[in-house]
Amino acid sequence: MGDPRAMGIDPSALLEPDYVEGRRRLIDPDRAMTAPEPGAAATTSETIYLSAADRHGNMVSFINSIYSAFGSGVVVPGTGFALQNRGAGFTMEEGHPNRVAPGKRPFHTIIPAFVTRDGEPWLSFGVMGGSMQPQGHVQVLLNLLLFEMDLQEAIDAPRFRHLSGPRVGLEPPVGDEVRENLRARGHEVLELHPYGAGGGQAVMRLENGWAAGSDPRKDGAAAGH
Repeated sequence: MGDPRAMGIDPSALLEPDYVEGRRRLIDPDRAMTAPEPGAAATTSETIYLSAADRHGNMVSFINSIYSAFGSGVVVPGTGFALQNRGAGFTMEEGHPNRVAPGKRPFHTIIPAFVTRDGEPWLSFGVMGGSMQPQGHVQVLLNLLLFEMDLQEAIDAPRFRHLSGPRVGLEPPVGDEVRENLRARGHEVLELHPYGAGGGQAVMRLENGWAAGSDPRKDGAAAGH
C-alpha cells in the first residue's frame, strides 16, 4: 500500500471481518491461485531490525532501511550515514494512487511487529527481507501459537515465501512430499537461496524474565545483562 491519504479506499476497510472472510473464501486449498496480483512485490531491501526490553517491562520493536544498497548514494557531510531512496517506490503513472507528489509517502515494506496479551506487552519481533516481512511474521507467530515452539525454534524453522502468482519458494529443509504436493496444486516451486527467507530477531516476555532469539540466516545475536 502507498500513502493512505492517496488511496481510493480507507485502509481500515481491508481489516473488516466481512471483507477478510470474502478474501478467505477465494482461497482453494487444492489449487494454486493464478489470478494477476494488484501489484508486484518489492524485490530489494537493505534492512536492520532490533528488539529491546528492560527490567521494567518496556519493550521496543525497531526496524530501519535505506532500501537499495547504499540507499540514494548520498552521504550527509560530517555524519557518515547515507540517505535512503524509498522514493524509488513511487510510480510516474498518471492517476495511480502511488504516483509521486509533494509531501506524499512512498510505498515501503518496513514492518516492525509487536504482540500484546490481555493488553500487556508480550512479543517484540521482526523478520527482515522486503516482501518477506509480513509472510515471515505470520510464520513465526504460527510456530509459536499453533505449533508451540519456543522462541528460537520458531525463528529457526524452515520457511516458505510467496513470490508472485503461483510461484512459491521453499527453504532446503522442506521435504519432497511438500514440494510435490504444491506442484500438484499448480504451484511453481522454487528453491530459496540461504537469505531468501529473511532474517528475524525477537524478545518475548515471560512470567519470570525474558526469552530472546536471533535468526542464523543473518548477522545478529541475542544478549542480556
